Amino acid sequence: MAINDVDRCDIKHVHTEKVKEVFSAMPSEDELYDLAELFKVFGDSTRIRILFALFESEICVCDLADTLNMTQSAVSHQLKILKNSKLVGSRREGKQVIYFLADDHVRTIIDQGREHIEE
Repeated sequence: MAINDVDRCDIKHVHTEKVKEVFSAMPSEDELYDLAELFKVFGDSTRIRILFALFESEICVCDLADTLNMTQSAVSHQLKILKNSKLVGSRREGKQVIYFLADDHVRTIIDQGREHIEE
C-alpha cells in the first residue's frame, strides 16, 4: 500500500448517517476559529511560564519579570495577550497592577496538557 493510499477508503461509500451525526456535532466556524486562537496563546513558552508563575501567586509585573528573568516590557507584552484572551485578570493596588489567573479553567487546560505529554 502506498503512503498516499493510507488516508483513502478502498471503497467509495459515504455513510450518510455518520456524516450527518458528525456534522451536527461540529461547533460553528466562529467557535472553531476562537478555539484555535485560544490554543495559539498557549503555543508560546514565555506565556506558559507566566501562567505557571501565576499558579503560585498573584503578582505584579516587576516581581513577575524578576522571577522569570525578563524585562518588564516583555512581560507586559505577554500579559496583554493573556489578558485579551481572558486567561489572566488584573486589579490595581495603589500604583501597582496585580495579575492573577482569570479562573480555574486555565490551570485545568495546562494540567491536561502536561498529563497528555507525560503519557
